[in-house]
Amino acid sequence: MSAGIVFHSGAAIAYAILAIALWRPVLAEGGEVSTGPKGRLLLLVAIVLHGLALREAILGGGDSLHLGLMTAISAALWLGLIVFWLESLFIRIDGLLLILLPVIIVICVLAALFPGSHSVAHANSEWLRMHLLIALMAYGLITVAALHAVLMAALDRQLHRPGYKMAEPGLVNRTLESMPPLLVQEHLLFRLIWIGFIVLTLAVASGSIVSLRLLGTAFPFDHKTVFTLLSWLTFGVLLVGRYARGWRGRVALRWTLTGFAFLLLAYTGSRFVLEIILQRG
Repeated sequence: MSAGIVFHSGAAIAYAILAIALWRPVLAEGGEVSTGPKGRLLLLVAIVLHGLALREAILGGGDSLHLGLMTAISAALWLGLIVFWLESLFIRIDGLLLILLPVIIVICVLAALFPGSHSVAHANSEWLRMHLLIALMAYGLITVAALHAVLMAALDRQLHRPGYKMAEPGLVNRTLESMPPLLVQEHLLFRLIWIGFIVLTLAVASGSIVSLRLLGTAFPFDHKTVFTLLSWLTFGVLLVGRYARGWRGRVALRWTLTGFAFLLLAYTGSRFVLEIILQRG
């Protein structure tokens, strides 16, 4: 059994313990969701175990670089959790863990069962290794931001549904009541977008260097380059609009999902499978 599998399993167990502790009051009488100091410490331990699992799964302790689909998704959620943990030190967003933790538990289990062992070509190139790791961070952060935007849109729609306040306090409503206010979630969303945009900028810069060294051109005219630059421009315009014109709410959510869609077109589908998973690009 590899160390990556062991660490992913350990992280899943730690996440599960915290999830049970947080869901218990909600399933009972809709009590307040709060991690507390012990819960935050347990979450930090789980994040550290998760990071060690990704290090073993991706780097493997040698010069090779391994990327699998479950490993990539696991890394995306791990990066999002790091931002969440840091933000939780200053604002109360514990309610988001009610949704985040079950998803992360499933992904950690799948990453342990299906770690993937597809080596990346030219992995001995330091520039390529650095670019792939930076790119993985960028795609992970933006993916988490997009998922958070979808959650915010769903919550906004539910809260504005006629008769919501008069509805019976069922599990769905109790869960919604445990969520942080939408303004707080919007703050977290833009923090994710800012960090994701900075890392995506580094990914574009390092990618142009790798392309120049391997292909002789900094920006090859292919669908990956075009859609990545469109995504970068979309998030750049969103951040300018946020601070210059006060964009927020549904406008911000639409721009976030548009930028994510461009990134999805650039790095998923058949090209992602062929180039990253199967190494046939």
